[in-house]
Amino acid sequence: MSSIAFNPAQYLVAASALVIFALGALHLLFTFVGTKLQPRDQTLLARMREISPKITRETSMWKAWVGFNASHSFGALLYGCVYAYLALAHGAMLFASPYLLSVGLLLLCGYTFLGKRYWFSVPYRGILLATALYVAALIAHWA
Repeated sequence: MSSIAFNPAQYLVAASALVIFALGALHLLFTFVGTKLQPRDQTLLARMREISPKITRETSMWKAWVGFNASHSFGALLYGCVYAYLALAHGAMLFASPYLLSVGLLLLCGYTFLGKRYWFSVPYRGILLATALYVAALIAHWA
């Protein structure tokens, strides 16, 4: 029977990634199911379905809105999958790479900024938790 060494830093990064993955999965669900991401004003919703952005007449603001929300979710899902996998399956490689560690931290810091500036408390708090877990992993690794 083989034993796997417990490395808290790896599990903290994985936990951080899973928080972002969960937020992305919920966001994707809300993008296509229900009305949570629709405007409260039905007139605005109707206008979004009619009006195109200045960049092209090939889509509507509503279709762009749905696409932006879905692609945003895909980014969170990808980050969650990749960083959880790297942390758990290739922890030595992840923690030996300043590049990968920096990319992860920068993405979380970017999400933190966006969450505080443009979103609402639930995703912001989730992102803060993910960022705190990630920073704790870095501290645990370097300690």
